[in-house]
Amino acid sequence: MNARIFKPYWKTLALTLAILALPALALAAEPTLTLNLAGGQQQPEKVSMLLEILFLLTVLSLAPSIVMCVTSFTRIIVVFSFLRQAMGTGQMPPNQILASLAIFMSVVIMYPTGKKMYDDAINPYMEERMGFSEAIKKAEIPLREFLFKHTREKDLSIFYTITKMEQPKTKDDVPTIMLASGFMISELKTGFTIGFLVYIPFLVLDMVVSSILLAMGMMMLPPAMVSMPFKLLLFVMVDGWSLMTASLVNSFA
Repeated sequence: MNARIFKPYWKTLALTLAILALPALALAAEPTLTLNLAGGQQQPEKVSMLLEILFLLTVLSLAPSIVMCVTSFTRIIVVFSFLRQAMGTGQMPPNQILASLAIFMSVVIMYPTGKKMYDDAINPYMEERMGFSEAIKKAEIPLREFLFKHTREKDLSIFYTITKMEQPKTKDDVPTIMLASGFMISELKTGFTIGFLVYIPFLVLDMVVSSILLAMGMMMLPPAMVSMPFKLLLFVMVDGWSLMTASLVNSFA
């Protein structure tokens, strides 16, 4: 009779014991990753390949930061943020939509630079016609040309003043890290300038609506609530997204 009473709970008890035993089994069978550099003197090419893999893994982990630092993503996302705030739509479009659009636009803008990097450095390296260090130097050339084209000398000199380094005589003397830092400052300045110009028409519309409401004695009605539909109507009528996208892409031409 006692067996009949406890029979329905046997499966539950067995499942509970199995769950409690999982951590011990996991520790007993924990996978390990070992990087062995033994025999590097006999086979230095294997050590070099291992270091290249570690370098590529480091680059992949820093890929989001690199994308924001050396591409057109910063300028585009700053302008889109100003546009959304000027229209007063809150979180519409969502951040994911704006970030995705900025990424695709950055891919289009950076395509000539990326194609040149692939043809001059990545493809020869993959075909073993070029060494790793030489490929890195070749890949830097198109990227540095893009960064120099959109970096102001004043923004670049700020970091030389901070680090108290000697002023470079030629472009080849400028380290890529310093160039990327100056490029970021220049992109922020350009993005804020474009954002200010985008903000002005919507600000004028807000002032007009606010003046009309004040003249009508509707002081308790928020002007932003009344002006937002007119902003959306104006933006749609002038095909604002196409104009904004084309203007941002042409600003890098």
